[in-house]
Amino acid sequence: MPTPSDAAYWDAIYREGTPGWDKGRPSPPIVRMIGEKVIPAGSWVCVIGAGKGQEAIALAKAGYRVTAVDFAEEAVKGVRENAKAAGVELDVQQRDLFTLPTDFRATFHAILEHTCFCAIETTRRAEYVDVVHACLRENGILFGLFYAHGRNGGPPFTTDEAEVRKLFEPRFTVERLVKAPDSFPERANSELEFVFRRK
Repeated sequence: MPTPSDAAYWDAIYREGTPGWDKGRPSPPIVRMIGEKVIPAGSWVCVIGAGKGQEAIALAKAGYRVTAVDFAEEAVKGVRENAKAAGVELDVQQRDLFTLPTDFRATFHAILEHTCFCAIETTRRAEYVDVVHACLRENGILFGLFYAHGRNGGPPFTTDEAEVRKLFEPRFTVERLVKAPDSFPERANSELEFVFRRK
């Protein structure tokens, strides 16, 4: 049986219909953060676990250079179709995020996290921190949302502020870590909005 570490696991969910994490539009807190310019204009941003590309497209529309990464074939098809329909250009990579440092070490000005950290096996979270740190340039920004819904099991696998700080503070300066005030209604009080700067 495929596990969340296998692309086939996610492809099967996509083929069953619209997955619960895909709302057909970008997450409101992320739209707000893009508008707040938490990352400088013209930055090269990598969207990891990009799904069908709602946030990647929002970033491209805001003028950013965007690389969208997902290892599920169905997600990659979706992001390419959605980008074409939106009239934006994205660099779309079908690959496992844990392979990114091979080709993108110290490359990106920023990385956007949304529903990726909560989708990977919890035993790989320290490795995730290593990967995003390796792929960011000096003083690069990791930003987005962590899913902190307080329920056991998954995916999505929950987290909380204490775990996030323990994992990230050795490698990142925490510039923002708060409960998102404007999540989708069904995610209210379940998302930690954050902006971290690479040390």
